[in-house]
Amino acid sequence: MTTTKYKRVLLKLSGEAFSGKEGYGIDAAVLTRVARQIKQVVDMGLQIAIVVGGGNIWRGAKAEQEGMDRVTADYAGMLATVINAIALQDRLEKEGVETRTQTAIEIKQIAEPYIRRQAIEHLEKGRVVIFGAGTGNPYMTADTAAALRAIEIQAEVLLMSKNNVDGVYSADPRKDPTAKKFDKLTYMTALNMRLQVMDATALSLCLENKLPIIVFDLQTPGSLEKAVLGEPIGTLVS
Repeated sequence: MTTTKYKRVLLKLSGEAFSGKEGYGIDAAVLTRVARQIKQVVDMGLQIAIVVGGGNIWRGAKAEQEGMDRVTADYAGMLATVINAIALQDRLEKEGVETRTQTAIEIKQIAEPYIRRQAIEHLEKGRVVIFGAGTGNPYMTADTAAALRAIEIQAEVLLMSKNNVDGVYSADPRKDPTAKKFDKLTYMTALNMRLQVMDATALSLCLENKLPIIVFDLQTPGSLEKAVLGEPIGTLVS
């Protein structure tokens, strides 16, 4: 068995990564590719938890701009992440990976409630744990949920998967061809330069708890394996 650099990690998946070229909904082919990459590292003995976003189904910021109450919009977004979570769970189990979904908002018919000790027990038994519904609180992003859950379960690194962007750049490389990619960054540099690593609350949590972040593109074949083996990939924020 190949030895990974880390024993336990948390992977943050954006909702947009599930949508493929359509930009909306869940692309079955994309979901299968993601599930197979996860299975590959689970088979190496890695303990992996996952936080999923919901941007492929619901954009709370857009709903708020159109007149919806912010709290209501955020709760709708949490429900969107639960849809992605159970879709990913289903695909992982079809790949032979034992999986549990836990949600910050109780939906007992389809998922376990989030219980930290229970989540750690699942991980220790070799199960993948997917966290849905963010932190369960409005005004908190899925990035903040990822940082918080990673710290709670004592993950050694937070793996931030971006959608078709292979790291942190000085500007959006899809819009600015002169954007510079960073191989390594400190937390303070990322905060001061307002780089698009994650939201400031999430980044501050990682800073305070000395949780390293690797930003990479999961759509690149073999990228998750490289990240957990400790090979140079994407951008390291520490």
